[in-house]
Amino acid sequence: MEKQKRSQFEFVVLMAALMSIVALSIDALLPALPRIGNYLSISEPLELPKLITSIFLGLGIGQLIFGPLSDSFGRKPIVYVGFVLFILASIICITTKSFEMMLFGRVLQGVALASPRTMCIAMVRDSYEGDYMAKILSVVVMVFILVPVVAPTLGQFLMNHYHWKSIFTFNLIFGIFVVIWYWLRQPETLKDKYKIPYRLSIFKTGTVQFFKIKSAVIYTLLSGFITGSFMVYLSTSQRIFEKQYNLADEFPLIFASLAISVGLATFFNSQLVVRFGMKNIVHTAMISFIVISLFFIILFNSGKNPSIEILITFFALQFFTIGFLFGNLRALAMEPMGHIAGIGSALNGFISTVMAVPIADYIGTYVVDSVTPLFVGFLVCGIISLALFYFNSSKGVKFINRI
Repeated sequence: MEKQKRSQFEFVVLMAALMSIVALSIDALLPALPRIGNYLSISEPLELPKLITSIFLGLGIGQLIFGPLSDSFGRKPIVYVGFVLFILASIICITTKSFEMMLFGRVLQGVALASPRTMCIAMVRDSYEGDYMAKILSVVVMVFILVPVVAPTLGQFLMNHYHWKSIFTFNLIFGIFVVIWYWLRQPETLKDKYKIPYRLSIFKTGTVQFFKIKSAVIYTLLSGFITGSFMVYLSTSQRIFEKQYNLADEFPLIFASLAISVGLATFFNSQLVVRFGMKNIVHTAMISFIVISLFFIILFNSGKNPSIEILITFFALQFFTIGFLFGNLRALAMEPMGHIAGIGSALNGFISTVMAVPIADYIGTYVVDSVTPLFVGFLVCGIISLALFYFNSSKGVKFINRI
C-alpha cells in the first residue's frame, strides 16, 4: 500500500511537472514583454500580448495533431516528438530580431507544448475515471499552479541579471530535466488493447465520435469561455499592474499571490469533489463567478479603477472560483471518452483554446485605461457558460430531442 501511494504521488508530481513547462513558457515571459518589445522595435504596446496569446493558438493546433496520434503510437513517443519541436521553437525565439518570426516561434512553442499538456490529461484518463479522476486532475492542476506563483519572479530575476533570452534557455534546461525523468520513471499508460491502428481516417472517425457525445461538446465549450476569460487576465496583467497602477516592481509578487488563490481552490476541490460531485461544484462556482463580476461592475461602473487592494481582492475571489472550474470541466468532458482519450483530449483542448484566443484578444483591446472591461468580459463569459450548463441538463437534452 505504501509503495502504491508513493507511485501515485510521483505520477501526480510528474504530470504536473510536464504541464509546468507550459506554464513557465507563458508566465516567466510576462515581466520581459516591454524589453522584448524594445528589442524587436514594436511601437504599439497592444501588440505585446500577442506573444502570450500566440502560444495558446499553437497549443490548440498541436493538441489536435498529437492527441489522435497518441491513440495509435502511445503517449510516450508523442511527448518526445513534442520536446524536439520545443527545442527548435525556442532557438527561433532566441535568435530572431523580427516580431513576426517571434510570433511564429511562440506559435510553434505552443504546438510543441501541446504534446505534454495533452498527454498529461490522456494519461490521467488512462489511469483513473469518474470523480476520482477529477480529484487526481485537481491535484495535478494544484501543483501545476505553483509554477505561476514563482514564474514571473524567476523571469524578472533572469532578465535583470542576464538577458530576457535566458528565460527561454532556462525553460529548455527545465524541460530536459523533466523529459529525462519522464523517460526513466513513467511507463506507457495506453494499453495495447486500446491502441487504434494508425490511418488518416482516425482523425475523422475520432472527431465524429467526439461530436456525438453532447455532454463532452458542451463541457468543452464551457471550458473555452472560462479559459478565454482567464486568458484575458494573463495577456493584460502586465499592462494593468505596470501601466495602470505603476507597480512594475511589485508585479511578480501580485501575480504570484493571485496564482495562489487558484491553487487553493484546486486543493479544496480535490478534497470536496468526491463528496459533492463535479457538477454540483461547477454549478456553484459558475454562479459565484457571475455574481463577483456583476458586483464589481456595479461598484465601479464609472470606469475609474479601484485601489490596488480592492482590485486584488476581486481578482483573488474570481480566480478562486475559476480554480474549481478548470479541472472539473476538463474531467466532465473527458469522462465519457475513455475509449478515445487521446483524440478526445485533443479536441477538448483544441476547441477550448481556439475559442479562448479570440475572446482574449477581443476583450483585451478594451483593457487600456480601466480594468472594468475585463470584468464585463468575465460576466459575459460566465453568463454564456451558465446557460450552456443548464442547456446540458435533462431539460436541455429533452428540448433538443423534441426539436
